[in-house]
Amino acid sequence: MDYKKRPLHKCKKMSFDHNISDHNGTLWFHDCTLVLQLDRDWRRIALFLLYLFLFMVGLIENCLVVWVNWRRRHSASGVLFCVINISLSDLMVVFTMPFFMLETAMDAVWVWGHFLCKVTHLIYVINFYSSSFFLAFMTLERYLTITRPTTPACFPLQPRHRRWLLCAGVWLLSLVLGLLENVHVNLLEWHEPGCYMMPELHYIEWYVSVSFFCLIFQFLGPASVIITCNILIARVVRASPDVPTRRDLWLLHVYSLVFVACWLPYHLVMFLMIVDDLNPDLMSCNTIDILYFSLGVVQCISLFHCIANPILYNFLSKNFRANLINDILSRISSPPFSSVPNAADGVGRSLQKERKLSNASTSHSEIGS
Repeated sequence: MDYKKRPLHKCKKMSFDHNISDHNGTLWFHDCTLVLQLDRDWRRIALFLLYLFLFMVGLIENCLVVWVNWRRRHSASGVLFCVINISLSDLMVVFTMPFFMLETAMDAVWVWGHFLCKVTHLIYVINFYSSSFFLAFMTLERYLTITRPTTPACFPLQPRHRRWLLCAGVWLLSLVLGLLENVHVNLLEWHEPGCYMMPELHYIEWYVSVSFFCLIFQFLGPASVIITCNILIARVVRASPDVPTRRDLWLLHVYSLVFVACWLPYHLVMFLMIVDDLNPDLMSCNTIDILYFSLGVVQCISLFHCIANPILYNFLSKNFRANLINDILSRISSPPFSSVPNAADGVGRSLQKERKLSNASTSHSEIGS
């Protein structure tokens, strides 16, 4: 389980130098000679350092985003409301990284016990889905704001219960999809304890089904919404006489490109693993070895969304940067007795900004500020 996100090594240890048998005595691999010699020690060190980098940067970025935006959650526009949920989702993924960093360093040995094996995987998978869902809703919300201002918003301020019901529905759907995987996550003992995802019966059918749900709900569905809405927004903005800069048009395509770049390699590798499950004789031992070797790499690439999302949808915004600086300065320099009136003035200014930003800004980062 290189980082244990998804079907974890498909429950197969990549040891081609000897046969491995499951609990029914069925051989998973036959002896075969590997032509390519892949340096797994260097990969393990590189992945550990990358996960450490992602953890440190992602923790700082997402904590700052949540800190600045949380006080505005009740009066936030639909786009900003989605941004807050995206940051919370990414932050929870970041909190699970230390467990998997150690697992990566120890070559898939899990030392945290059965309970944390299931809990950490469930937390990851829930946010694996929720982050993509809220990204899609944010892009749709922005499309409606710019191109169809009279259309009801997905996350309206009034009635407020509709916003919270839809938000709860997104998290509930993510929980259900996560439980489909997590029900078969267990701590298994071979040579060393490992946290694996392994159903006792109908492994191939179950694995293919879960991977299919993952491909549709986490990647293809959200990617279709994000790319389509950004293209339509770009057309409207390009035809508008008051386009601020070409940078805004360029950013629209960057948003789509970053999402695809983070997740396409991962889903491509997972798709090839499904093909291998359905037709074990189609690929050679070397090809399968490369697939499993690259799984940890593409999983690491997918995690870059935890540091890319705060930059794209928050730190590129002048308003967010101004709010961040003001909040930091107010924490450092404001005397306690003057904090109440200053806070009241800040809320009034923030509400005025949000009303202006919700009208027709052209970039995600400005609307989300």
